[in-house]
Amino acid sequence: MKNIYFLSDAHLGSRAIPHGRTQERRLVRFLDSIKHKAIAVYLLGDIFDFWYEYKMVVPKGYTRLLGKISELTDLGVEVHFFIGNHDIWCGDYLQQECGVILHKEPATVEWGDKVFMLAHGDGLGDPSKKFKMLRSIFHNKLCQRLFSALHPRWGMEFGLSWAKNSRMKHEREGGEPPYMGEDKEYLVVYAKEYLKTHADINYFIFGHRHIELDLMLNRNSRVLILGDWISQFTYAVFDGEHLFLENYIEGETEP
Repeated sequence: MKNIYFLSDAHLGSRAIPHGRTQERRLVRFLDSIKHKAIAVYLLGDIFDFWYEYKMVVPKGYTRLLGKISELTDLGVEVHFFIGNHDIWCGDYLQQECGVILHKEPATVEWGDKVFMLAHGDGLGDPSKKFKMLRSIFHNKLCQRLFSALHPRWGMEFGLSWAKNSRMKHEREGGEPPYMGEDKEYLVVYAKEYLKTHADINYFIFGHRHIELDLMLNRNSRVLILGDWISQFTYAVFDGEHLFLENYIEGETEP
């Protein structure tokens, strides 16, 4: 069979990333390099740093990426788009115009004799009360309707500025904490708890944390946390039998 690819956390459009256009082009070149090898591509959230769809307006930019995604779906490659905590507010644009399959909740899928549990990872075991509060506000339908009442000029400016300030504050405080160990890494803890009632899961694949992790949970189950597409350029690839965590280095032949 052809390969299945997984990646997350590009945060395209971030005003806190100085090489944003180069970053988008690199992601597009990667997708172009796998378009004839892939049966499916899973984009596991936070592909955009802030994406908010109004009924008749979508964010400016991203033409290279959206064009490449459309090319993939036109070729018959399934492109699955999972919302993250930065691109929660997807409507039907990406589905109708680019042909993606949109996921607003974690999903369990089967490929061959393997079972995958896929999610961006936000809200899965995170103990932060502040994050839980913000997440509930962002997902609240009334809050979304009120935000939609803002003119797109002001709404997009607010969202992009919020995301920029949040990232810069986070970086001043030391950035993402490194791997915290099996007992403290909340996505690992979540996966272990989930296995207690879903023992058939072979692979958990998450984004969100911006760390690279490939960990055996037991003899039949692994958890992978994908690194970002800001500095790590990490992806996972499943060839029908084996799952690998890789880093995209331009000029190398992709699996």
